[in-house]
Amino acid sequence: MTPDKTEILSNVRKYIKNEKKVFVPGETYIMSSGATWDEDDVAAIVEIALDRWYGGTKYSYEFERHLAAFIKQRHVTLCNSGSSANLLAISALMSKQLKGRELKKGDEVITVAAGFPTTVNPIVQNGLVPVFVDVSLPTYNALPHAIEEAISDKTRAIFIAHTLGNPLKTQELRDLADRNELWLISDCCDALGSEYLNKPLPTFADISTFSFYPAHHISTGEGGAVSTDSPLLNKIIHSFRDWGKDCWCVPGKDNTCGKRYGWQLGELPCGFDHKYIFSEIGYNLKATDLQAALGITQMKKLPKFIEARKETWDYYRAAFDELKPFFVLPEPTLRSNPSWFGFALTVRDNAPFTRNDLVTYLENNKIGTRMLFAGNLTKQPAYAGVHYRVSGALKKTDTIMNNTFWMGVSPVVTPKMREYVVEKMMEFIKSK
Repeated sequence: MTPDKTEILSNVRKYIKNEKKVFVPGETYIMSSGATWDEDDVAAIVEIALDRWYGGTKYSYEFERHLAAFIKQRHVTLCNSGSSANLLAISALMSKQLKGRELKKGDEVITVAAGFPTTVNPIVQNGLVPVFVDVSLPTYNALPHAIEEAISDKTRAIFIAHTLGNPLKTQELRDLADRNELWLISDCCDALGSEYLNKPLPTFADISTFSFYPAHHISTGEGGAVSTDSPLLNKIIHSFRDWGKDCWCVPGKDNTCGKRYGWQLGELPCGFDHKYIFSEIGYNLKATDLQAALGITQMKKLPKFIEARKETWDYYRAAFDELKPFFVLPEPTLRSNPSWFGFALTVRDNAPFTRNDLVTYLENNKIGTRMLFAGNLTKQPAYAGVHYRVSGALKKTDTIMNNTFWMGVSPVVTPKMREYVVEKMMEFIKSK
């Protein structure tokens, strides 16, 4: 007899729960990051697969509502990656619907070179000019005064990520943006759950972006989101995500506006079907219900994930405190509550070893490490010939490029794993 859906899902849950994962020091690889998926997550995926609807509908909207409530934003738009979320954020600010406040080709956007490429790439891809400022140690974030000094008569926006989950001074940046009539875009891809002045980071920004790649705080496999409190920006973001359509009907729905055949836009004839009027040069960057179903189950566990990340970060910070002669140890931004993405270490110039010596040793002992993303984007081959401006000197950025790496603090790192990490780190230091 063919099993019904309830039986199938029950068996899926049993299968996942019975998986045994034993940590063997020196044999089991400790990942720098990775998704934590349990039987609820896998069952949610299987249930969607059995229903055979893979587009974005009710699950996508439910996930958007859950995320909006968590980050205290009015609007959330789900998309297919955090990088796409960044592209949507910048593209939306190029829209003529903003009537004089839109970004124009050649305008400057302040950012940092010590970050991930897809925070900067949408600036370049939209014909804007990135202006790079240096960051500070031990927070790894740009300081408001450095951003203020970078402002010119061409500056129109600030777009920076919160490094490894450590918040920028977002209230100060909000005030700076308001004084200078700048847009503030907050890349929260590594900082879901982080707070500044006891407020979620998106509450300070015009637009915020998120990633749900397996490295991040929750994971939908691939996936991302854009949030805003502005109804107009939300409409524009949706349009850019959905082919550039002017229509805001959800898939499977018609005539939400009540005048589907009553519009006259551009040089189209009056009454042209609103579902096929395009007001933006858009993309198709939608996510699927398969991803959204994972997002819903992951959101329920997000507070627990955040606490696990904080616990491991605090463990490393206490364990490595005696190693200050060798490393610049990370510090949270004052008045912040980070939802940590990783634990950064910068090898001091006078240390008796190099970063490469150490990360090679750790990797040989099955401990995953990562560079602090691109190090210095201006040194990367992809940006040779790209038009950008540097404000001041990128001295700390170059230090990060040469001396910094980070280790994972995600829930995949168990207490036994982190004890092993500390043991091998101390073993390495003693050998030097």
